[in-house]
Amino acid sequence: MSHPVQSLAALPRDVTVWDPLLRLTHWSFPLLIPAMWWTAENSKWALHKRLGLVLLGLLVFRIVWGFLGPETARFASFIKGPGELIAHIRGQLADKAPRIGHSPLGGWSTLALLGAMLLQVSLGLFAGDPYDGMTGPLNPIIGVALADTITELHETFFWVIAGLISLHLAAISFYAVRGDDLLSPMIGGNRPPMAGLAGIGPMAWGRGLLAVALAAGLALWVTYGAPPLT
Repeated sequence: MSHPVQSLAALPRDVTVWDPLLRLTHWSFPLLIPAMWWTAENSKWALHKRLGLVLLGLLVFRIVWGFLGPETARFASFIKGPGELIAHIRGQLADKAPRIGHSPLGGWSTLALLGAMLLQVSLGLFAGDPYDGMTGPLNPIIGVALADTITELHETFFWVIAGLISLHLAAISFYAVRGDDLLSPMIGGNRPPMAGLAGIGPMAWGRGLLAVALAAGLALWVTYGAPPLT
């Protein structure tokens, strides 16, 4: 006696949450930040500078992708107002429709970490002493006294980055204990089927290439000291 075999097409499909370019950018950060700390601690300034420019390009891409990317990448989808943020913290959004991507609190945490990394990289572009080691590519356009102050801020502000990263890891662990796996979707891009949600759809490679080109162009321009464009 034969049994009907359920068609694979009838099975619920995983929900695509994160696009490939966002995931590649995301996983570059935990590689670059420790590497930049190590190069600074061991006076590998040439490598430190190159890694910083790579990080600058990735951050610029993430900002551009926050406007051109799919739903979960866009700032407008996860940066919510104070009312919704407070309601989320109080657990008053539980009865609303499920969402993919960042929660209101996760969205602001992501923005804080991106902003802190961008500030740290920006400080590094002006930091250094031309008479004592490597300088950032924009160091020549400011005075020595200001560069010294920026260098001290650049060294100190790293610990703000470290603190934000620690909070980020603590939040991931907290959700994991509650049974909400945040890591797997960021690795593979998908999460198990969710009723009423279709995911972000196919990758918009045209917009992705445009965002990559803009980020690479700005990073290259800064590398050469931000010369006048005219």
